Amino acid sequence: MTSWLFGLVIPLVHLLGFVSAGLALMSSRTSQGAVAWIISLVTLPYLAVPAYWIFGRPRFYGYVSARGERDTVLRRVLARYRVLIEPYLADARDPDIRAVEQLAMMPLTSGNRAELLIDGRATFDSIFAGIDAAEDYVLVQFFIVRNDALGMRLKEHLQAAAERGVRVYFLFDEVGSRKLPEGYLRELTDVGIEVTAFRSSRGFKHRFQLNFRNHRKVLVVDGREGWLGGFNVGVEYLGQHPRHGPWRDTHLKLTGPSVLGLQEAFWEDWHWATGEVIWLCWEPQTTCVECQNVVIVPSGPADRQETASLLVQHAIHSAHERLWVTSPYFVPDQGVQDALRLAAMRGVDVRIMIPEHPDHLLVYLSAFSFLPDMVRAGVKVYRYQPGFLHQKVILIDDSAASVGTVNLDNRSFRLNFEITAFIPDRRFAAEVRLMLERDFAACRRIGYDELQNRPLWRKLISRAAYLTSPIQ
Repeated sequence: MTSWLFGLVIPLVHLLGFVSAGLALMSSRTSQGAVAWIISLVTLPYLAVPAYWIFGRPRFYGYVSARGERDTVLRRVLARYRVLIEPYLADARDPDIRAVEQLAMMPLTSGNRAELLIDGRATFDSIFAGIDAAEDYVLVQFFIVRNDALGMRLKEHLQAAAERGVRVYFLFDEVGSRKLPEGYLRELTDVGIEVTAFRSSRGFKHRFQLNFRNHRKVLVVDGREGWLGGFNVGVEYLGQHPRHGPWRDTHLKLTGPSVLGLQEAFWEDWHWATGEVIWLCWEPQTTCVECQNVVIVPSGPADRQETASLLVQHAIHSAHERLWVTSPYFVPDQGVQDALRLAAMRGVDVRIMIPEHPDHLLVYLSAFSFLPDMVRAGVKVYRYQPGFLHQKVILIDDSAASVGTVNLDNRSFRLNFEITAFIPDRRFAAEVRLMLERDFAACRRIGYDELQNRPLWRKLISRAAYLTSPIQ
């Protein structure tokens, strides 16, 4: 009996290896990834098959299906929204802006006000004031929510809103917020707040989709005000963590028609997580005097193309004088690395700001495998000194800037749901430049000699760490 089962299991595992290798051949997003998976699945199927079905799937197929259902069920709502927003569509004759619109599958809108929120106190004071002023609904989405002092404050403001009749929808990532206790969620639901995890593995068909994350941080009030950026909810984001010290981050408050882009991204995520249709206000609202154009760029593993990576590459290629990038996790794919080097070679002031003290060791080590080539090409790399750097900001010349949730790594480019505000406005770009100049003044620049003179064992560890970058 045992030998009969043994004789059945071995061929079955190898068959699954060949079938999975075929899937990897047809669906892997890079040739290197396809080759690596095919070799592993054919030669070591006992280990590689379960690894592939957890870590190797390049698209979030369940979300793709749900998106199709949403297009069928809710098409009329979106069609009405697109009609209502037509008076606020900005002139996008610039081909660089048209490319961003195509990537985003959302329009560039006028009539917006974008306000930089620098660090935790300014960000959460603004967010809590927005929740307190809500009249109809609040949409809340964070990757990480902690049951600490800041998490308690968020809960109290949301409870107060719900108690005065405001509809509150609370969406969190099941992996990022895995330590959030049931009691915290129960206290929200007890006052009528709708609560759900994103649950990438929801349903039997999608049970292996454990490697996808919803990394978006979005809050919308009444369809008229919205927030997005780097901040999650935890006291470390206020600089109150003994290991990380001061926390440097940037968030953004938006008012105007662009808020509906944030709302649409949340609406789609909520529909995936619950199957429910929530009815919201889709009437654009604007009150700004000196208005700005904004396009919201959602990205994720359900997209037909690699939206986040292409957006970053497009920003690099668009720069003529200056390209300043900040990211806590800097392990970009080869396309982004090549684009950064070429930009530096053609005379663009390319600066990369990353933390001095990381919170993910593999990411920190991986960067040293390619930084020497980048520095030798003229890319200037800076490490932020006062504490942990977590902001995700890009400045392009003096003409445009972006703030969002995208890190420069494979996870943000291909595995995470992310969201970015792209703002082609010289006044906003000037504000971002002043902010980043202060940050660069608190950095130290890494020299080529420092990178090259590392001991051989460190270079070997860096190369080994870089091999794991696809799943970091």
